[in-house]
Amino acid sequence: MKAVQLSRFGGPDALDIIEIGKPSPGKGEVLIRVHAAGINYFEALMRRNRYAVTPDLPMMPGVEVAGMVEDAGEGVSAAAGDRVAAPLFAAGRAAGYAEYVAVDARYAVPLPDAVSFEQACALMVQGLTALHAVRRSQPRGRTALVTAAAGGVGLLLVQLLKRAGARVVVAAAGSDAKLQLAQSLGADILVNYMDTAWPAAVRAATDGTGVDIIYDFVGGPFTKGCLDALAPEGTLVFGALGRLEADRTHLDEMVNRNQSLLGLSLVPLVTPDNLKADLGELLTLASTGKLKTVIGGRFPLDRVREAHDQIDRRQATGKLLLIA
Repeated sequence: MKAVQLSRFGGPDALDIIEIGKPSPGKGEVLIRVHAAGINYFEALMRRNRYAVTPDLPMMPGVEVAGMVEDAGEGVSAAAGDRVAAPLFAAGRAAGYAEYVAVDARYAVPLPDAVSFEQACALMVQGLTALHAVRRSQPRGRTALVTAAAGGVGLLLVQLLKRAGARVVVAAAGSDAKLQLAQSLGADILVNYMDTAWPAAVRAATDGTGVDIIYDFVGGPFTKGCLDALAPEGTLVFGALGRLEADRTHLDEMVNRNQSLLGLSLVPLVTPDNLKADLGELLTLASTGKLKTVIGGRFPLDRVREAHDQIDRRQATGKLLLIA
């Protein structure tokens, strides 16, 4: 079968298409014929060795797939032809950039007929991240800002925040087109953070106080701007692993303003016990049209470099997918 391998750190050309044997499901596993595999921003960082965790090379990336069960190992009730979504990251797995993947059957979540494989991929890493971010921050009646608001997490966060009763949702992104996309899904205030004065624009739009909650999954140089835009007693929900650029001065300022830093790391929050319920909640919302997914690009496996190039050039919106 075809799969994608990362053998060295670097640009998109570090990703190679290889031929390997088709896996067989072991005891308690299912073999999935992959119809869609999600591409994530952190995978582009990992490819450049700029992520918080440096992987051992060579490796096969890809932590979420959706497709059909082709075979099942001993002790598994799933049948060939079942449609499933598999967040491989929850099982401590990768190798989703491939035509087939075998995974512990506990992490294969049945898909409603009304949810496509593509939609399912958009609701795993990014959907579960957005869901847990909202749950842990209690946005009802408060003002909230979402960075990278036209990205996979951002567009879902905008919608889930509105559903959770946020009073005002501010979308921050790097182009007018991205901001218009966020607005179409419920954002109330739009801020282009290519303008270095964007924190002042946020404060001006919120009666000079700033926002109560900021959800930052970008990090790096944007962190300081987020702190400038955060209201006294506000909360910065931070999920950009390894990219928190805040020194002692920033932290002292947060203490003086009675602000909180809430870290969000998805993997420890996803267990076999809660996975089906949490992902099921998102799948139900999507199947009834109450949560919209935006697919920003579909690429066959042999065009994986092109997909990663879009991420590197910050051209991607919504969810990018490898499809078969």
